Amino acid sequence: MPEIVDRAAFRRLFETFNHTAWRLETRRGYASDRQDPDFQAFLAAGSSPYDPNEPWFVNIKAQRGAGKTVGRVRIADNPPTTEQRFQLDYARHNATAGEDIRYLWREDADRAALPAEDFWIFDSRIVARLHFDDEDNMLDVELITEPAEVVRCAIVRDAAMHHAVPYDQFAARVAGTEERA
Repeated sequence: MPEIVDRAAFRRLFETFNHTAWRLETRRGYASDRQDPDFQAFLAAGSSPYDPNEPWFVNIKAQRGAGKTVGRVRIADNPPTTEQRFQLDYARHNATAGEDIRYLWREDADRAALPAEDFWIFDSRIVARLHFDDEDNMLDVELITEPAEVVRCAIVRDAAMHHAVPYDQFAARVAGTEERA
């Protein structure tokens, strides 16, 4: 039976994990990004503002200061969607806070047989699978501790990390293709 948790319980995982928190992002966009004022600033100026006092960044810095790692691999279309370009721009802020943000083209993710699902994996023992509706709104978070599913997600993580490149290298590639277009 899946355990569905509320957002407060999900957020607590980012404060209580012991050593690693890692995410796979596969969607072409997220409603939460489109609702973010930073997204509107990106659309207007081509760049997103950085507030180091934003709660996410404060927590990530604290976790990194405690010797923990936080990372993710984002799957991107070629060419990237507007939302993916926003995320790519915003990745520099995540990196400043201490996250290891990496990217992988969707066709390369398909070749590597990565699943089209979004999840966080905490300490290689808890998977938080994120469920979305057709408009990219997060519906709920399902916590999974069943060992076989945790191992499957860890294998996905390892494969994604193997094939992905750091965000700054990916951003340079995207900029190079946009210049040629």
